[in-house]
Amino acid sequence: MDCVCEIVEALVALAALVFIVVLILAHVTGGMVNLTRHKKEKYFLTPTGEKEPFPSLHDPHSRDLSVVIPAYNEELRMPVMLDEATEYLENRQKKESSFTYEVIVVDDGSKDKTTEVALQYSRKYGSDKVRVLTLVNNRGKGGAVRMGTLSSRGKFILMADADGATKFCDIEKVEAGLNGLDPKPENMAISCGSRAHMEDVSVAQRSMFRTFLMYGFHFLVWFFCVRGIKDTQCGFKLFTREAALKTFSCLHVERWAFDVELLYIAQCFKIPIAEVAVNWTEIEGSKLVPFWSWLQMGRDLVFIRLRYLTGAWKLQSHKSD
Repeated sequence: MDCVCEIVEALVALAALVFIVVLILAHVTGGMVNLTRHKKEKYFLTPTGEKEPFPSLHDPHSRDLSVVIPAYNEELRMPVMLDEATEYLENRQKKESSFTYEVIVVDDGSKDKTTEVALQYSRKYGSDKVRVLTLVNNRGKGGAVRMGTLSSRGKFILMADADGATKFCDIEKVEAGLNGLDPKPENMAISCGSRAHMEDVSVAQRSMFRTFLMYGFHFLVWFFCVRGIKDTQCGFKLFTREAALKTFSCLHVERWAFDVELLYIAQCFKIPIAEVAVNWTEIEGSKLVPFWSWLQMGRDLVFIRLRYLTGAWKLQSHKSD
């Protein structure tokens, strides 16, 4: 019996030691994110090849809707999505003469012709409607979305993936979800597209290992960061300008788990969040590497909570340059 007690005590001590080490590691590695822009990232090209400076999210809005599309090596998949999005937006503008929009494609340091493909749409529709922000270095999806959002002019800002997995017309669903939130303190609200209604079908099509990773990730999200949102990772989210400024200005995580930190920040600020079912189709060519990407996201989830807990990260705006 004494031997069992000693083993239990040793395991408890070891667990406490591991927790302290992880806590210290999370704190000392929780540096501030670098929002300084390279001089090339401060401008977009007009169809005539002239450089014009991007506006700031801190400025008053001058468009009804901004669509921010993060893109990394998406020269092949992105045209389908952009065709669908611009067709919808142009038709909506014809029906609603007062409706104005912009699309911001953020090339996240691609090695292919993502920027060149996006610039074709800028030349077709004009740089007032389609702008391309080319990042000098790869920041990760979260970093790309943030840089595009901080450069947007919309009263509402939609984050949409370049692969077109979500039908763009489903923006009407997330808009309805946003409009259904009441009250909106300081006009802050977020509406998240969700694939949670498709989970049973997804599980039936996946291997047991991938299903285990998915449920493990959901548990970590719930345990450490966000509760009440079934699908934090759907890349189709609509923000009021005020909510975008509040959340993206505090964002630290730049890779796959950035959605979770965004929603964690929103819940800390008590920003209302709607979750709306959207159509979603898995598109070939995903940048997610099943095991390693989930492992990285799991680590980030733990570190998000611990870094805010220890004060390494604070809920305050960071100034961008």
